Amino acid sequence: MSDSARLRIESIAAGGDGVGRIDGLAVFVPRTAPGDLVDAALESRGRFARGRVTALIEPAADRVDPPCVHYTRDRCGGCQLQHLRYDTQLQAKGRIIADAVQRIGHRNALTVAVRESPREWAYRTKLTLALRWRGGRWVSGLHPYDDPERVFQLEQCLIADDRVVAIWRDIFAATELLPRVPRLRGSVRVTDDGAAFVLEGGTRWATAHAFAERVAALTTVWWEAQGARRRLVVDRRRVPSPDASFAQVNPLAASLLQDHVVATVMAYAPRTVVDAYAGAGATAVRLAERGATVVAIELDRAAARWMNEHLPRPSRAIAARVEDALAASLPADVVIANPPRAGVDERVTDLLRESTGVRAIVYVSCNPGTLARDLARLPNYRIASMAAFDLFPQTAHVETVCALIPEAA
Repeated sequence: MSDSARLRIESIAAGGDGVGRIDGLAVFVPRTAPGDLVDAALESRGRFARGRVTALIEPAADRVDPPCVHYTRDRCGGCQLQHLRYDTQLQAKGRIIADAVQRIGHRNALTVAVRESPREWAYRTKLTLALRWRGGRWVSGLHPYDDPERVFQLEQCLIADDRVVAIWRDIFAATELLPRVPRLRGSVRVTDDGAAFVLEGGTRWATAHAFAERVAALTTVWWEAQGARRRLVVDRRRVPSPDASFAQVNPLAASLLQDHVVATVMAYAPRTVVDAYAGAGATAVRLAERGATVVAIELDRAAARWMNEHLPRPSRAIAARVEDALAASLPADVVIANPPRAGVDERVTDLLRESTGVRAIVYVSCNPGTLARDLARLPNYRIASMAAFDLFPQTAHVETVCALIPEAA
């Protein structure tokens, strides 16, 4: 293959790259739109190639100017689709889901409509940044999409809630009070009570309380020292809550998704439900309040304790890995699986495939590829319904809710 070529972009792949073809070989080109005609420098990767735009010959009709300075100047990897119209983003995500389900999951092709987010911008209530000690100062920001070791200094983040960005600016002004190590990682999440800060890295942090005094908006400061468990070092909350546990970063869109999950589960009139990877338990509590007996499984002990304080009995939460606790929690009428991006452990799909009495599995996925892989591991279940929600506008990520029922049903 030549080192450069002119090609037409045909579609958007999982991950957000545009895809074109040269002599049948797929070429993945970041920051391109379907319909673009581009000149690209190519790097062969065997069965496919990577491309870098050297000239945009004909821009697609769906292309827009990305508003964030970091997207173009710093090649920020936090977003992948700012250069596409929002309706085009939604269409691309629907095609990504359908392609994965057919190609990896070996199910019939589907048309998947993706429900838009109430906000296209300023929706993230959590922002995680990399911190690097460089040239006698801290650099706090994100990675370029093509250089994961480099970090550029963040000036703005248009997909983050303004409160999150404001708190990060206060943290930038107090970075001399962080542990002096080559690299750290920090996240800010706004909550009903204020904001939580989680710092990862370092082995000594004698200035943690002084740091918290400087950043007055923080209600909690958590520290996960190198090689150690996360611990709470500053707590100014009015009401203790699992504010460092997993929660969706787009609460308005997440509320729409949760309403759909609850309605889908309740459509099967379940007496018993297993909520696997239950997070802080919002779905489990809603289902228990509707009369189902729920066993919520969550690895995060703080979240499991919180659920046990709020779940009406006999519903309960178990602090454990799903693959370790699921067998003892079955049988159940409905099983919810809401795993991280890696999908479920193969032991989980083995248990579900062999279990009798499960009337439905409601699988909530943030990764179409691992959703499709897990569907392939459940050949005795068929898809009853599928819906998708855009919890991450301007990025290639999408949430899918897939209801599965036994083939014999």
